[in-house]
This record gives sequence, C-alpha cells and structure tokens, in this order.
Amino acid sequence: MAHEITDEFVASLHASSDSARAVARNAVSHAGVEPVAFDRAKVVATPTVVSHKVDDWKVTSQKKSGRCWLFSSLNLLRSTARTRLGLKDFEFSQNYVLFWDKFERANFFLTDVIATAKTEELDGRLLQFLLGDVLSDGGQWDMAVSLYLKHGLVPKVAMPETESSGHTAPMNDRLKVVLRRTALELRSLVEAGASEEEILEVKEAALADVWRILVICLGEPPASFEWEWRDDKNEFHRDGVLTPREFYERYVDVDLTQYVCLVDDPRAEHPKGHTLTVDHMGNVVRGRPILYVNAPVEQIREITASILASGRAVWFGADCGQQSDRASGLFVEGLYDFDNLFGVDFSTSKEQRVNTGESAMNHAMLFTGVDIDEEGNARRFRVENSWGEEPGEKGFFTMDAAWFDANVFEVAVHVDDLPADLRAVITEEPAHLPAWDPMGALA
Repeated sequence: MAHEITDEFVASLHASSDSARAVARNAVSHAGVEPVAFDRAKVVATPTVVSHKVDDWKVTSQKKSGRCWLFSSLNLLRSTARTRLGLKDFEFSQNYVLFWDKFERANFFLTDVIATAKTEELDGRLLQFLLGDVLSDGGQWDMAVSLYLKHGLVPKVAMPETESSGHTAPMNDRLKVVLRRTALELRSLVEAGASEEEILEVKEAALADVWRILVICLGEPPASFEWEWRDDKNEFHRDGVLTPREFYERYVDVDLTQYVCLVDDPRAEHPKGHTLTVDHMGNVVRGRPILYVNAPVEQIREITASILASGRAVWFGADCGQQSDRASGLFVEGLYDFDNLFGVDFSTSKEQRVNTGESAMNHAMLFTGVDIDEEGNARRFRVENSWGEEPGEKGFFTMDAAWFDANVFEVAVHVDDLPADLRAVITEEPAHLPAWDPMGALA
C-alpha cells in the first residue's frame, strides 16, 4: 500500500493537541529531551555502594579512541599484576597493544581480501562491509587474547600514550587509504593470475607503509626493555632486561587460554546452550578464533555475580547508550521516562532491538563489584569504565540488575566458573554468523 499524507490527516493531528503536550514541548524546547525525561527518583533509589567490591585502584582513560575492549581487558589483568608488583595503580601500556592490533589487523584484512578475491564481488555485501569497517578501533575479548599471547605486554612507562593513541581518527584515516587502495590492487593481481610471490610482495609493501605510519603516530614497540620500579612501600626493584612476552609471563597471573565468552543472543533462531562464531572477525591471522557460548541472560548474571563475590573482576560488553547517564555514572533501566514525556509507548524487547538495529554491543567495561541481598540476589553491579575520573564516582559506574538483563550482551569467564551444561558445549562446532551480524558488533 502506498498512501500519501493528506491535509485532513495533518489537520486531525493539529486538533489533537493538549495541555500536557504543550508543557512537554516548552520543557524540551528549553532543556532538551534527556534532561526533561531524566527520572531523579531513579538516582535516589540506586545506591552506589555494594556488598562485594574488588577494586581499590584508579580508573584509566581511553580518551578519544575506541580502545575500550583493550583497556577493560588490561584492567582485568592489572588487577592481579599490581599485587605481584606492589603497585596499586600500575598500568600496562595500552599504546603498545594498540600498535600491534593495528598492524596485525592490517595483515588480517589484506589476507581476507586475497582469500575472497575470486569468490566475492567488489560491490557485494561482504566486501563492502570489510572495506567500510577496515581498521576500526573496536574489538572483542578473543581478539585481545590473541594479541597478548603473541606479543606479550609492557608497562606503560615502556611505551606511553601519544596524541594519536588517544585520538586515533586521523591516524586511522591514513591507514584506511593505504589498505583500501591495496585491496583493489591485490584483487586485480589475483584476478590476473599473478603468482603468490607477486601478491605477497604487494601485500608486504603495504604492511611496510602501515608500520611506518604506526611508528610515526604511536612510536616503535620495544623488542625488550629494562624493568625497574619503586613499589608502594618505596622499595626499589630491578628485573633486568625483559622481552614483552617475558614480562607478560612473569606478571600476568591469569591463564587467558582458559577463558570463554558467554553471550546473550536473544534471537529465537539462535538457541541457548550452543556456540556461535562470526565469520571474517578477528585481528591476528591464525590467532584465537571468535567463540561465543549462547546462554540465558539470567544465568550470565548469576555466574557474573558469583565470580565477583569470590573477589575477581569480570570483563563484559554492553550497549552503553541505553538508559545511562554519564555524569551520575548510572546504568539503570527506566532512568529516562520517555513514555510519559512523549505520551508514546517505546517498549521493545531485547530481541526486537537486536533484530532492528536498535541495540548491539558497543562498549566493553569491567565489573568490579556486586551487591547481593539477604536472599542471594544480585541487585546491582559496580563497573570500572575507561572514560577517566570525571564521570560517576571517580570513573566508576553503578548498574542495576534490570539494566544488566536488558543491555549486557557478553562476559568473559574462566571455564571453571561455568556450570557443567555450558562447559560441555565449548568444543561443539559453532553456528557461523555473517560478518555483518549484530553479534559481530565490536566493543
């Protein structure tokens, strides 16, 4: 059906105006939508203290970059490394892992371009997706693990932040030009029947350009460094010259190979208790594959609360744009009463939001606390963000259980924390999702 908007229909809309709409219009015209819809009672009803708190350190800041998945995973690792080092506010170099992510991801992209040159059209959905998303800042837990296992880690002093690490867009723009141009050249070579040596020569020339850009913007990643520090008791330590992998093996007391990601894919066609993967998603060629175990969000919440109650932090990914307030540091369901402000029903299910593009994972953070009531129910969670100390309580946020269920999509947990039924499916062949699937969203 194709019906135009008629004058009569518009006239009926004019006639339906009422005093409540006039009050709302005046308030929103002056202050904007969110300040007027903000429910102050929700703030009062959401204490920020929790019964189980893991953190006693300061938050970090990703600045104007999309490195939340790296910051949050490094914050998990530093929660144990700080104990070994005797440094409460120790930080790994986020710039170091950013460098290797960009370089490895460039190689991953060009490898994908070569592999699909004979099977995918340039204007097809897959190639247009890969070309459009080339070298974004976002990533996933398994991608972070691939970097750390291959390249190790260094302390922040060994490769500190630069202007480009905290403001990645200009650097990314230059890298995208190199990679998109090279993608066309590589496809032409494959189509012309060029030898593997000719193709590799063009690919490595492009990677050399990528390396040059990264070194200029981020600095050169150290192959080794001398590690010496003074701990919180003012005692001096010297560990000699270490490689990044030696540093990682010495100070990271977490076996990342034993972690698995639980996700809440709410779509009916993806049953719970089975595994998923996303094609063409990753950063390190022959690195750790993306693997999700699909589980009910209530079960994910219970597992998360149990881990936090035992004194361990939990990495997670969520849609942080829903019902959240940066200034007060709240993730609370119903924080904005848009229904009453507009007189419109905005209610949707999590499945509906995922299916229509209204919601997807877009930010990774770290759970560092949980409030458990007398009946054993997790009422709210403490969240370490990576937006600096200005938001919330010096950078820490509070999330209620309803927001968790509505907007958390993924947590990374040790296999020992899984119930037997979920542990049993880890080795099954996963269902393959296309590269553009909502569950392929990068945090």
